[in-house]
Amino acid sequence: MADHNLIVILGATASGKTKLAVSVAEELDAEIISGDSRQIFKRMDLGTGKDLAEYKMGDKTIPHHLIDILEPGERYHVDAFKNDFFDAFEKITQKGKIPILCGGTGMYIHSILQNQPFTAIPVNEELRNVLEHFPKEELVIKLQAKRTSIEIDKFDTSSKKRLVRAIEVVEYLKHNTLKHLERPVIKPIIFGLKNQTEVTRSKILDRLEKRFKNGMIQEVENLLAGGVSAETLIFYGLEYKFIVNYLHGNLSFDELKLKLGIAICQYAKRQNTFFRKMEKDGVIINWLDASISNNLLKQEILEKVLT
Repeated sequence: MADHNLIVILGATASGKTKLAVSVAEELDAEIISGDSRQIFKRMDLGTGKDLAEYKMGDKTIPHHLIDILEPGERYHVDAFKNDFFDAFEKITQKGKIPILCGGTGMYIHSILQNQPFTAIPVNEELRNVLEHFPKEELVIKLQAKRTSIEIDKFDTSSKKRLVRAIEVVEYLKHNTLKHLERPVIKPIIFGLKNQTEVTRSKILDRLEKRFKNGMIQEVENLLAGGVSAETLIFYGLEYKFIVNYLHGNLSFDELKLKLGIAICQYAKRQNTFFRKMEKDGVIINWLDASISNNLLKQEILEKVLT
């Protein structure tokens, strides 16, 4: 492990990354840092696919970080994740252990692997409210018209949302200077789990069925009853958005299952697209066939990590 001080295991939803990370962690006496943007919230287990039982290996619970650290209703963002990640990273390494970053939120993982100082720039709601009325083409023109020392071509302008963020960053830096933070040097080895599209779809739908049977709708009802607003839950993602609509009578149960299943499959596709973007940005990912057994996958990782 001399060449690496961080193992990363990433993959789309339902790819089996948590189970694999736990088995590798047990073998190496490592600790896991979650790279999931929603599993930080307490009492949001089934809707986020938290799979807490997977962190248990017999009588032993594999140490894990950045899970269940906030109350439902609170907001979280990339820069907060970076701060929390490096805090956990230093605590783990100070114990002489190896951290394993495991998750599917590509933006969070990418922010650790590559220096992205702009994540510290706060949201400007007033500016966003103005810009949201412009079509994508006009936002491109607005960004290109801004005179700045920042290399505008470095921004991801593939969507309207990202164009708005780019303009937000440029506007902030006109009047503010970012503080330089000293971070630990990360020397990662990165593994990605990949399945055939139909296999991914089958796993997603099977897991979704189990989550419904285990009480995912009741989880959302409890969150609403506990004071978390419907608008906040919808912000937290697909499962909450569709179940809130079901509870409001806008969908039948069959429509809920069908539309949510399709939406999660589309989300998995977007995750894989983001991972490919990471590779284009220079991130080296060792891809593994997620269809083979967990034990064989573990051995593949250990061979690369320990040689």
